Amino acid sequence: MITPNPIEGIGFHAAGAASASTCYLPFHKTKKWSWVAYWLIQSLFAWILAPLVIALITVPDFFDVIKQSPSNIVWLTFLLGGMYGFGGMSFGFATRYIGYSLTYAISIGLSAVLGTVLPLLIKGNLIGYFQQSGGNIILIGMIVALLGVALCGLAGFKKEREVKAENKGKFNMKKGFMLAAVAGVLSGVFNIALEIGQPIADLASKKGAGIYEDNAKLIIATAGCFVINVIWFTCLGIKQKNLVELTVKSNIPKPTLFRNFLWAAFGGVLWCMQFFFYGLGHVKMGRFQFASWVIHMSMLIFFSFLVGIAMKEWRNVSKKTYATLIIALIVLGASFFILSFGSMQ
Repeated sequence: MITPNPIEGIGFHAAGAASASTCYLPFHKTKKWSWVAYWLIQSLFAWILAPLVIALITVPDFFDVIKQSPSNIVWLTFLLGGMYGFGGMSFGFATRYIGYSLTYAISIGLSAVLGTVLPLLIKGNLIGYFQQSGGNIILIGMIVALLGVALCGLAGFKKEREVKAENKGKFNMKKGFMLAAVAGVLSGVFNIALEIGQPIADLASKKGAGIYEDNAKLIIATAGCFVINVIWFTCLGIKQKNLVELTVKSNIPKPTLFRNFLWAAFGGVLWCMQFFFYGLGHVKMGRFQFASWVIHMSMLIFFSFLVGIAMKEWRNVSKKTYATLIIALIVLGASFFILSFGSMQ
């Protein structure tokens, strides 16, 4: 029997959010590697090796759990995870165009709203939910979140006008915003995958998984992510002829190549730990589980902004532009607070 403890749950969500906000940073430590090479290795560890090892360690009779789970649930969880795979690719590319803090603000703002609404639509009780206690507060929170997303876009356009000529080629608000928006929508779909996969977690709980029950469904969803990514980036690598970067036949010194693999693996593990801790937090939230996604996303905004400051992404912008970004993040933060408050009524 799991004893709910929302305070512990929020702590676990914070740990997961911190991991997620830093999982793309190891790429900057790699040398002579393309994004394709890095992404393939990170994906392998993030979506197959790390979640599989965690599931094998924490879920008793893991393979029996999968075999005994309804096949339609397993496949649907897998397919929805595959849709999120496209979102992961979009997110990674978006960070290259508009940076970490802005990518997180846009994509997670959308994800928080959609990740709250879409599961309710699937369950067929969306209208009833907004009519019950706290429903109006949730609706207000969603509107405020969209306002925050718009303000983040405004800050990005201001930054685009102000960047120095030598850096302008790296910053592209139009491409970055579109990619971040796609990532946000499909990130919400990943939450649906986890909701659909709950029967798998329930069976794991009966097997004695305890607070680690969510690890059983996580590997199914992430496997879908991996399949989509490995197909796409392998084809891209063949086209660009940079898959050789992963082998000793490249001109990369072996020590450098080894370190590149380690950094990519580390980035993948960081990504996986996001949802390892999310699962723990979700279970511990008890009757407040429906607020998990909102809480997790709001903390991602907070930590990603700290990362953006540390990466000095906004050091060359004017005070007005920086103030716009701060206001946007405050508005987003307020929206998450409103959503969380409404979910707990």
